[in-house]
Amino acid sequence: MTNRPIASRLSLAIAGALLASAGLAAAQSPAPALSPDGAVRELDAIVVQGEIIYRDRSADIAPTLSYDLEYFQRFEPLTVGDMLKRVPSVAFVSDVLEYDGAQLRGLDPGYTQILINGKKVPGAGADRSFFVDRIPAELVERIEIVRAPSANRSGDAVAGALNIVLRDAFEFDGAYVRAGALRFDDGEVKPTYGAVASGDVGGGRLLGGINVQGRYNPKAKFSTRLSEPGGDFDNREDQTDVRDGTDYSGNVSYTREVGSGELKLTGLYVLTDRTQTEDSIEYNAPTGTSRDNLLSVNRQVVEIDQTNLALGAAYEFDMAGGRTEIDFGYAAFKDEQFDTEVETGYDDDDTPPSFDEFEGERTLTDVEDTESSLKLAHVRDLAGSRFEFGLDAMDKSRDADIRIAESATDVEGEPLPPLTDFDRRTSRIDERRLDPYLMVSGGDVLEWQAGLRYETTDVAVAADGDREDNDYAVLLPSASLRWNLGEDDRLSLSLGRTVRRPGFDFVLPLLLEEEYGDNDFLGNPQLDPETAWGIDLGFERRLGRKGIVGVNLFYRDITDLIEVVNTGVPNETALDDYADDVEDFLDENPGADETTPGYPVFDPQSFVYTAANVGDGYVYGIEFDASTPLTALGLPNTGVFVNYSWLDSSVDDAFGERRFNNQARYVYNLGFIHDMPSLAASFGASYRKQGDAELRILAEEVRTSYGADLEVFIEKRFGDKLSVRLTGSNLLDASKDEVFDKFDNGIDQANRDYDEYELETESAGPVYQLIARYSF
Repeated sequence: MTNRPIASRLSLAIAGALLASAGLAAAQSPAPALSPDGAVRELDAIVVQGEIIYRDRSADIAPTLSYDLEYFQRFEPLTVGDMLKRVPSVAFVSDVLEYDGAQLRGLDPGYTQILINGKKVPGAGADRSFFVDRIPAELVERIEIVRAPSANRSGDAVAGALNIVLRDAFEFDGAYVRAGALRFDDGEVKPTYGAVASGDVGGGRLLGGINVQGRYNPKAKFSTRLSEPGGDFDNREDQTDVRDGTDYSGNVSYTREVGSGELKLTGLYVLTDRTQTEDSIEYNAPTGTSRDNLLSVNRQVVEIDQTNLALGAAYEFDMAGGRTEIDFGYAAFKDEQFDTEVETGYDDDDTPPSFDEFEGERTLTDVEDTESSLKLAHVRDLAGSRFEFGLDAMDKSRDADIRIAESATDVEGEPLPPLTDFDRRTSRIDERRLDPYLMVSGGDVLEWQAGLRYETTDVAVAADGDREDNDYAVLLPSASLRWNLGEDDRLSLSLGRTVRRPGFDFVLPLLLEEEYGDNDFLGNPQLDPETAWGIDLGFERRLGRKGIVGVNLFYRDITDLIEVVNTGVPNETALDDYADDVEDFLDENPGADETTPGYPVFDPQSFVYTAANVGDGYVYGIEFDASTPLTALGLPNTGVFVNYSWLDSSVDDAFGERRFNNQARYVYNLGFIHDMPSLAASFGASYRKQGDAELRILAEEVRTSYGADLEVFIEKRFGDKLSVRLTGSNLLDASKDEVFDKFDNGIDQANRDYDEYELETESAGPVYQLIARYSF
């Protein structure tokens, strides 16, 4: 791993972006334009909020929910993940207090498109997902939930898109600093601090922000393992899991007029430096910690160093009677992990269990994912309508280098042999996309938008020296209608086709031994993308001057689902099992051969599996949200927030019908904020609950349940420059409870012949934050 100092890397990244902006700012240009509402916003209004902020009504014809940072800020979210847990239809199936892979409408994170400033970004997930907890909330201007597709956006949005809009120089003016600390359940204290400044520079506007966030999450896990449901006790495991680190981030935005157009430069850099430490002990008794019941002692330490970089340069200018945009983008994600696990095992056949083996494994992971993009677009008025056409091009590469070393000793007290003899596996995936589109919109009372997008993809997959190529193209029509029934009411209808490209782990032609129980898995580079036709029908009503309520029905019909299927080829495990059976038979029957009665018959139970486009499924649900002051009840300084999403789906796999994996049954949030102007203070609470989720894959089934999450805050304002907030989260000591049904192979799974039945509970305690902001 590269061991450059963290501060050095952060400074270089931010300094480079600032110098590039400053160099451009030295030129002279006309006075800057104003933000869309006619004026830039003062940052002191953000630091000291004099009123409660509610969900915005979006001007987009495609159904979009928009939430400004101020909507979330009273509860002091640390990351975008903390923000998204408060909005409709976003679920998470992560560890307690971890909000990383956003699941819009409950579907796997790979079905949700994550955008930063409207652009795709690479992420850590092998399913192409981006971990939203890597982006600090302090850098965000607003969050947009885009429920339906449009031709001028990438079609990778079966569940929808989440657009993270970072703070923009044209939107804010002034400066503020933020500082505070977080206290965790075990007494650990972590600092957090940052600053944002924006103003006129060299005829344009420059905004810069930095944020340093201490991250810490201590959890306790307890597992009980049985032979089967209601069966005999096998063993139990007590575990602690601590995630300790710091996130460093910075963003910059520079905008100025150049000629007849507007030039905009943006940059984002995020560094995650984290250590995950898991300690676990297994016993052969349901209770107690006696050495007489000890089965194993295990420690795993993972050192994680991840960086996200996103740079953009866009120029919009008048041309040929319309407006033309040229937009360059570059995004990179790098993940370096140093994972060491050691375990001392004891032989349960002896009483008490005797020393068996001391073993270790070290895994070095180096993944680098880069995307370069170019967008050319032209917008013009034509025959009373707005006509837009363009071309999106992208060049993506993802390199992975994984090295694994193992060692062991069966001599008690002897040190572990060095973990230096590595097996190495490398892979590279290259994708080139060229996506032309056209879109027409118009209307007044009845607004409409219709378009076509044609996405072409060339893929090259190389693994351990072997290479395969693939290509595919998909036509994606889309249309949206919005009927403005009056000043307060509007009805929306959207229809469109979207796509989900295969995950990286499914296309790599690498043989993974015993990936699913006793079964091997071999990726398939010839996979096609999944496609989906979807419809959204929504109604929205304005409540007074500030409130809003909405309901939306959605349906997605997904075809060419990618499922794990049996190739019919027995794997090495099956061959080894058969060889052992033959050896045992010959030991018992000297001189026997295949004609001898009772000679073992080759009846494999484990195979090589692969991925294929073999399935179909559908997803549907109802989404409700409301945020409004209680003015009608005589409480204008009290605002309430509620959203509820009911989610369902159906898909057939080799074992029958199921819902889409890890889709929560429901998710809801409710809360309030009460402002006390005479005291320059406010307080509020937020309550969140997510329904059970189920997962069924080859050789394993999991049911996951979460406890409720309660957060409260108290805020005191001092003049119009300083605010202090005390926030408490996870006040109900939420737990994650999982039930694992484990099998050796698909045949045992179909017959419910268990290998193991496990009950696991993971819990964490409350977290308290004290944060102060000062504007100047």
